[in-house]
Amino acid sequence: MKKSILVLLTILLVVPNMLLAATPTIEDLQKQISDIAKELDELSNRVDKPERHAALDRINFYGDLRNTVDSVHYKNLVYSPGIKMNYPGAGIINVPMSAGPKESDLNNDVLYTTRLRLGMKAKIAENMNFSGRLTMYKNWGDSTTTKVFDSWNAFTMDGTDSGSTSGDWLRVERAFFDWKDIGGSNFYLSIGRRPSTYGPPTNFRENELRGGTPSGHLVNFNFDGVTIGYHLSELTGVEGQTVRFCYGQGFESELGNGSLFNDDITANLEDTHLGGFNIDVFNDGQTFVQATLFRAQNVVDGFKGTFAFPTQMMAQFAPTIYGDGQNFKNMNFEVRYTPTTVIGDINLAALGFSREEDNGFVWFGSLAWTQLNPNGKAGMFGGMGTSAVYTFDGDGNIDSITAEDDKTQNGYGVYVGIQVPAPMGKFGLEYNYGSKYWTPFTQAQDDVVGSKLATRGHAGEAYYIFDINSNAFLRIGAIYYDYQYSGSGSPVGKPEKVSDIQDGKAYSLLPVADTAWDAYAKLTMKF
Repeated sequence: MKKSILVLLTILLVVPNMLLAATPTIEDLQKQISDIAKELDELSNRVDKPERHAALDRINFYGDLRNTVDSVHYKNLVYSPGIKMNYPGAGIINVPMSAGPKESDLNNDVLYTTRLRLGMKAKIAENMNFSGRLTMYKNWGDSTTTKVFDSWNAFTMDGTDSGSTSGDWLRVERAFFDWKDIGGSNFYLSIGRRPSTYGPPTNFRENELRGGTPSGHLVNFNFDGVTIGYHLSELTGVEGQTVRFCYGQGFESELGNGSLFNDDITANLEDTHLGGFNIDVFNDGQTFVQATLFRAQNVVDGFKGTFAFPTQMMAQFAPTIYGDGQNFKNMNFEVRYTPTTVIGDINLAALGFSREEDNGFVWFGSLAWTQLNPNGKAGMFGGMGTSAVYTFDGDGNIDSITAEDDKTQNGYGVYVGIQVPAPMGKFGLEYNYGSKYWTPFTQAQDDVVGSKLATRGHAGEAYYIFDINSNAFLRIGAIYYDYQYSGSGSPVGKPEKVSDIQDGKAYSLLPVADTAWDAYAKLTMKF
């Protein structure tokens, strides 16, 4: 087609000149041919550019690259393992697994990380499109993909891959399609790996637009599922009002877990289902009110994932390997963890508000609630919000593991912040608090110490964003954590007072920090 157009243009350019010219000389003809060749080259380039652009527009790539230097410091870090045992005739007793609490400080003065996010968009039809994002997040000089299991933040699993430094792999953080205006209505459908990270109001500290659908105070967790939404504004007259029903699966209990052996390893497992509503109550571009309500059904005692088994825990839980391990203290064996049982259900709800003023001033607040509903069952690390109790038979062998109780436990969290225009950028202050049983799904938040919004206690952050240009900025700040209870970010196990663990009155199978702070500088470039 393109060649036909060029030939036709050549005829149209040459013939009139031949008819009107008196008796062209050889030089005249050569000049005309040279001029025509130049014009044809220019026309060819003009035709080629749209063709190339149309081909590339089938998938539009964009992204950002962030390099960070952190200085991380833990104060009064305590390791005091112990379990509850039920001996015949003795009842339930606390049994320490060490000589006493081991307390120390830990300083990682310089930690470098790189995060690459590669986004994709493609138009499928007038009312249908695809969106995706690949993420790499790594420590400098580390691509092992697994970490030594010293906290729940070190547990690499499906829901937290995007926020865990897991190496130089590009992982699929999100991949979904949107089918809008179905049948000319205000309904839409979206299926795939959900945009469930960096939701409001956490996007302000990230210096980006709304990155995820649900409240970032309650959910920052990757999952696969379906969203059915409806734009209500035409019916209610309320600007930007949208209601969404979301469903997803957080854990597959059979395929991949050796279920074909049909034994007791998977007998007590069920698929974990997530479902609920996410409602944009009001959104006019400046004022935003959001409600999130959902339920996690059949939650298990730790989703399947991988970690490097700690040498410090071998003596208690892998005594056979422990003897040989003394000759290789610098080596850890990698574990693919499979949970053992369903431990209960979790209900969650949040109401958030944010306001962006005309002068650039931003202020927001969010109040959230979580409810743990244990079923009385437990795995090695505990039941839902309760301790595990090991029952021994007459020969001293473990007969069963059960939960200490099955009481429903309520938790709440508060999150507030401001962001003000400042020379060369903006300045922000944030504060959040979580109660004893506060258990949000924010484990994929990529704070190095751990999700600050999952803190059972107090966390405060101050930062300054320097705008280098429209596509680059530098964020300098610090986060301070004041933990009051153990187990932040996990529904497994009973939250114990940090002071009680330090005093030897309570135990924790994993190290517990009293306070921690992280000073950082993050340079982000968008492309």
